[in-house]
Amino acid sequence: MSTAVVVPLKRFDRAKSRLRRNRHLDVTAIVEELARGVIVSSRPREVIIVSEDQQLASFATSFGAELLLSSATTLNEALQSAYESLSDRFDRLIIAHGDLRFPEGLGSFEPDTGITLFADHHGAGTNVMVIPSKLEFRFAYGPRSLQLHADEARRLGVPHRIDLTSSWRFDVDEPDDLKNA
Repeated sequence: MSTAVVVPLKRFDRAKSRLRRNRHLDVTAIVEELARGVIVSSRPREVIIVSEDQQLASFATSFGAELLLSSATTLNEALQSAYESLSDRFDRLIIAHGDLRFPEGLGSFEPDTGITLFADHHGAGTNVMVIPSKLEFRFAYGPRSLQLHADEARRLGVPHRIDLTSSWRFDVDEPDDLKNA
């Protein structure tokens, strides 16, 4: 079964507005380092970066990833478009946020059939999602995305599993997220 990892990324110099409140942090460098870790940890799977930023092309290709440019204005729109356009190339996609603190294993784990949702450390968000292609799935990132994605799997009648304990639950949104987990 062909599986690719899709990583949505904003321009590094504009990403993480909450983290930027701490003026002592080099947020651009932190965001780039986190994204690099996610891409490298996704090998040997094919990695597709979804972004509005053409300048990420050289970053993506320097790590063997592909850039899929998006003109979408929201994360959900960008992922919906990417999901639909990649469904003919891959049997399933792993959607992994580019701000995972501990992304190791993204390229080597064997997902369950159906949809698997990996929760954030609050148990409310979806940091990583495994989804078969060619479903009429509607992405719902934002508040309560974990519950909304589980509801969507039920609506479609697709078996799903929620993982609350994965190391992928640690993402970086606030300065405190940079402390040891």
